Amino acid sequence: MTHPQPLERNLEQPPAPNEHGAGLRLLQPYLRRAHARSAKRWARAVEKCVTIDHLRQVMEKRVPPIVREYYRGGADNEITLRDNVEAFQRERFKPRSAVQLDAVEMRTEILGHPIALPVIAAPIGSPRMLWPRGEAGAAKAVGEAGTICTLSTLTGTDLEEVRTASPGPCWYQLYLVGGKEVAARGIERAKNAGYSALVLTIDTAVAGNRARHEWLGASQAINGTPFQKLKFGPQMIPHLSWLQSFYADGGMMQFRNVILNDGQPMPYADVGAQLRTSVVTWEHLPWIREIWGTDKPILVKGVQCVEDARLAAEHGVDGIIISNHGGRQMDRVYPTLYILKDVAAELKDSAMTILLDGGIRSGGDVVIALAHGADAVLAGRAYVYGLGAGGEAGVRKAFAILKKEIEDTLRLLGCASIHDLNAKEHLLPYPFQ
Repeated sequence: MTHPQPLERNLEQPPAPNEHGAGLRLLQPYLRRAHARSAKRWARAVEKCVTIDHLRQVMEKRVPPIVREYYRGGADNEITLRDNVEAFQRERFKPRSAVQLDAVEMRTEILGHPIALPVIAAPIGSPRMLWPRGEAGAAKAVGEAGTICTLSTLTGTDLEEVRTASPGPCWYQLYLVGGKEVAARGIERAKNAGYSALVLTIDTAVAGNRARHEWLGASQAINGTPFQKLKFGPQMIPHLSWLQSFYADGGMMQFRNVILNDGQPMPYADVGAQLRTSVVTWEHLPWIREIWGTDKPILVKGVQCVEDARLAAEHGVDGIIISNHGGRQMDRVYPTLYILKDVAAELKDSAMTILLDGGIRSGGDVVIALAHGADAVLAGRAYVYGLGAGGEAGVRKAFAILKKEIEDTLRLLGCASIHDLNAKEHLLPYPFQ
């Protein structure tokens, strides 16, 4: 597959008529040049990063609080957001020393896709708010890292452009927003564009109560009057490079992969009401499978108990993603690592692919998840921090960090392959409970 033009070239395309007022269109040449200059500066900043948390810190310097909080935050009191991370931090390794390994094996195969490391890019809503055509830039970097990019329904770049941008496989995550007919068109588009698996998210009966984001004024920032939006001006000034890039890319995005019955993309707005009326249930699987076809896998994302894992197996899905939406939906639920331990034991004799997301912030976390029975993990915040920090360069750096940390952890454990990992041999009980 040929590589796409750099994203800066894409910005030279004239914006769609509904994306700008006439005055803003006149500023486009200046804004594009400003974005190109700042992209080089932020690429140098991310290159210095050593950990995923360093990328987060750079993102916070570049992106204003009202925007970055959407990607950082969790539901209600953020108990589950913290628990997801702390569950991994409580695990302890059991290294075997005096072992020299010529190489370590990180490659694996997930649902027919050979990947270079056991980390898949999770679906993230609205990456285009962080970086111009952020979905396409992320897909390019993820594909070059040798793994799978998962595109969310609620994104601002055409799914066809995103698929073309990636030299690797892509999955499409489906919400039923807009209704059955709208979703069916989205499934057909994804299938025709070459997406190789469909991911059904089942944990969004309502939108999570992201209390801190709302406290900062998220609703006014999205739906407020021009006068109400003026109050966000002071927090934007220290983040001028983000502001220039945001308007170079057209300003407020639309959900370009949700084409409503009037033929127009769904506007960027609070999708809570849409989610309430478009919950994915087990009864939806037959018609979704009929449109998607039987030759490509379907995964269910949002499994949080053994009972739902069993139901997924009974309904013939090809894989499950143990996920609590990164702590963004229902607070006070168990961290995903603990659910993985139960589900992996329950499904150990099945052919079901078991993936996990939530709490992955390092290569060591990846190794722990694999030792407890995951076939691979999905990482969301880990790479989106890189995207917000430096666009494509930041995503590339995020996956380079994770790959190095996985390799270093395996070598320090004295384990030659991710396929040899198991909790009994490579982990010890947490001693301080």
